[in-house]
Amino acid sequence: MQTSLDHNLKQAIWVSVCAVAVLWVIQSAGVLFHLPLNMLGVLPLHAERLYGIFTAPLVHGSYEHLFNNTLSLIVLGSALGYGYPRTRWAVLITVWLSSGIGVWLMGRDAVHLGASGVSHGLFFFLFTVSIMRRDARSVALVMIAFFLYGGMVMSIFPRDPDISYEAHFFGAVGGVIAAVWGWRKDPKPVRKRYAWEGKEELDDPLIGDLWKQDRPSSDEHKNYNEK
Repeated sequence: MQTSLDHNLKQAIWVSVCAVAVLWVIQSAGVLFHLPLNMLGVLPLHAERLYGIFTAPLVHGSYEHLFNNTLSLIVLGSALGYGYPRTRWAVLITVWLSSGIGVWLMGRDAVHLGASGVSHGLFFFLFTVSIMRRDARSVALVMIAFFLYGGMVMSIFPRDPDISYEAHFFGAVGGVIAAVWGWRKDPKPVRKRYAWEGKEELDDPLIGDLWKQDRPSSDEHKNYNEK
């Protein structure tokens, strides 16, 4: 059992690292070959840029922008893959599309790009699903996520005009929707039971099962005393 858990965790981390590595390759290719990566971003209410809903999380405005998203994507992606193996892809697709569609419909008139909407969606999924499931693994994962990225609770609101809070907000909405939809679909971890649990209480060796016998009624006492 422990070996299986270790394997699942390593696999989740490996997949997350590889996914983020792809983002770094894309960013490096854009810089080295002077590619217009911003053309892959979301431009709200422009029909010709609808494809940005799918491509915007793959590109970033700068290496600094990508660096700021890297660790959160690895940590939150690993938590998702490890804790929720049955729904992880559905959750990822939900927060990805929710962030992009929300920005396209209601975002400011600017190019929105970057994977921060996805990372916010993963955080709010982990937060919401832990409240609904309340098992040890879910609570442990959200405690780690909240300790590292609790500030995401506030970054869904407008603070910096250069940051797409819309992507954060609609990614968070997608995370909550995914949690409500899928919180029962992943099995809860089997709780470890110790040798002393589940055993019936033993009778006292001196009293035995005498305590289970009916007490004599008052009439029985009276008759006994009259004999």
